[in-house]
Amino acid sequence: MRIFIAGICGFAGGSLARWFQSAMEGAQISGIDNLSRPGSETNRGSLSAQGIRVFHGDVRAPSDLEALPAVDWIVDAAANPSVLAGVDGQSSSRQLIEHNLCGTLNLLEYAKRHHSGFILLSSSRIYSIPPLRALPMRMDGNAFALDAAKPLPAGISSEGIAEGFSVAAPVSLYGSTKLASEAVALEYGYAFDFPVWVNRCGVLAGAGQFGLIAQGIFSYWMHAHLARYPLRYIGFGGRGFQVRDAFHPDDLARLLQLQMSDGAASGERLFNVGGGPENSMSLAQLTADCDARFGPHAPTPDSSERPFDLPWIVMDSTRARNRFGWRVERPLATILDEIADHARAHPEWLALCEGKRR
Repeated sequence: MRIFIAGICGFAGGSLARWFQSAMEGAQISGIDNLSRPGSETNRGSLSAQGIRVFHGDVRAPSDLEALPAVDWIVDAAANPSVLAGVDGQSSSRQLIEHNLCGTLNLLEYAKRHHSGFILLSSSRIYSIPPLRALPMRMDGNAFALDAAKPLPAGISSEGIAEGFSVAAPVSLYGSTKLASEAVALEYGYAFDFPVWVNRCGVLAGAGQFGLIAQGIFSYWMHAHLARYPLRYIGFGGRGFQVRDAFHPDDLARLLQLQMSDGAASGERLFNVGGGPENSMSLAQLTADCDARFGPHAPTPDSSERPFDLPWIVMDSTRARNRFGWRVERPLATILDEIADHARAHPEWLALCEGKRR
């Protein structure tokens, strides 16, 4: 099987490439990356050493895709992953749309040209912000927990956020680009008769993740705690009670393999995937874990509110479990062990990810 990964030198793309290469006999793995992110050159070298072909190009440029070889499957893991993208002064709104929507369009044209299957890695942040902020919460130790004793909106349960939850605006500029990409990808599949799968991913976490907040809060927090970087609990009273779930890219890779092997021509094509309630943790709980591993390092409380921050995001993967028998196999405790070991072995990692020397 020939698999092509856009954004192959990022954490998600690189992790998927390595898993496919080792777990799928006879697989031919290649991909493209513009190498714009600090640290991506490091991944390029290690991938090439494993026999994975990396093309230097940009998915925003159609001409960079014209000469690429025919493949069986395309995985779109190329995106600006920050919910603040386009409004934070680090990238423009036009750049965000060009990266996340136009890039997907160009990859879909690539799939159409060769009749390749297409898998889009979407995001948990396509869900509507106001109703998520309004969810009833209760305190469970030092973490927010869903108060299931109160009325809940459609698409919300103790299992997390399901696919039926509202995607009405506002969802952030970032979320809107991923939501639009989902619609375009599915329409291309229907119009031009090639298989398309859409996976709305929760937080991916593991060793080697670029340690920036927007690209992986669990990894960043652990690396920053060990390096004694300043940390802040922002919003929600400045206590760090906001909760996210996490899952390992190897678990995502297993799902993608199941989707590539699926021969069904019809049925549901869109799935939430994440760690779920059993793999969820608040920032305060993560800090306590880091304190036990690395010694105390207290974040600064900051009660200022930001429009895109949410108290609780936990993904309900029931649909993926029912359709493919898929569930996460890597517990959060093991993922944190992996990140901690990497942080100890690579004290320079944050500086590398920030593209500077300390």
